[in-house]
Amino acid sequence: MEKPKPQYAKLKHYVLQQITSGKWPPHSQIPSENELVAQFDVSRMTVNRALRELTDSGVVTRVQGVGSFVALPKVDSPMFEVRSIRDEIRARGQTHVVNVLTRELVVARAPIARRFDLPIGSSLFHSRLLHFTDNTPLQLEERFVNPACAPGYLDIDFMVEIPHEYLTRVAPLERTEHEIEAEVANAKIAKTLHIEAGDPLLILSRRTWSRGRVASLVRLTHPAAIYRFVGTFQVGKGSQS
Repeated sequence: MEKPKPQYAKLKHYVLQQITSGKWPPHSQIPSENELVAQFDVSRMTVNRALRELTDSGVVTRVQGVGSFVALPKVDSPMFEVRSIRDEIRARGQTHVVNVLTRELVVARAPIARRFDLPIGSSLFHSRLLHFTDNTPLQLEERFVNPACAPGYLDIDFMVEIPHEYLTRVAPLERTEHEIEAEVANAKIAKTLHIEAGDPLLILSRRTWSRGRVASLVRLTHPAAIYRFVGTFQVGKGSQS
C-alpha cells in the first residue's frame, strides 16, 4: 500500500498541472502564498516548501515583495556542437529575430590579437548581435572575425544570413575550442538581455579554425534562467573517467 503524498508534494503537483496544461503560461503570476494557504488549508511552511522546490528546479521564479511567476522553459543547447541559434529556435517552433547592435572594422588589441595569432594592430571585423526567441532575448553574440577567412563579413545582411550561417559557408570549420563560464549580469548586460542586474549568466566562448587559421572568436552570453548547455559523451572501451 502506497503512503499518501505529503501536502507540499500535492501542492507541487497542482502547480505543475496548471503550468503543463497551459492554464498558467510563462510569465503569468501564480496565486500568492496566502491564497494557496487558504485554498488548500495547509500551513505557510508547506506552501513555502512547495514553491521553493519548484523555484530550485527552474519551474517558478520568485520576486521578493512581488510574488511568484511561471518561468520560461529552459532552452537546451548542445555543449560542444557548433550549431545555428536560428535553427535551434525554429526547431522548437518558435520565432527567431535578430537585432544588429554593432558591425565595424577594428584594430586588434593585444589580448584579441593573441587569440588570433596575429600581430597587435591587425584589422579584424567585429559584430554584436542580440538573438530573440518569441520576443525574449536569448543570446548576446559578440564576435571577432579574421578578414583573411571571411572578407565579405561586414557586407552580409545579418537579418537574412546570421554570422554562423555565413561563416559555415565561406570558412569551412576545421577545429574548435570551447570555454564555458558562469557570471552575474552587470547593469549594461542586464538592460540588453531584459533581466535584472545580478542575475546569473551562462557564457560560451568559442574559437574556430578554418584552412589553418583562426577564423572567428565569439562570446555567447545567455540568461541562465532560460538557457542551459547539455552534452552526451561516449567513453571508449577501457577508458576511465
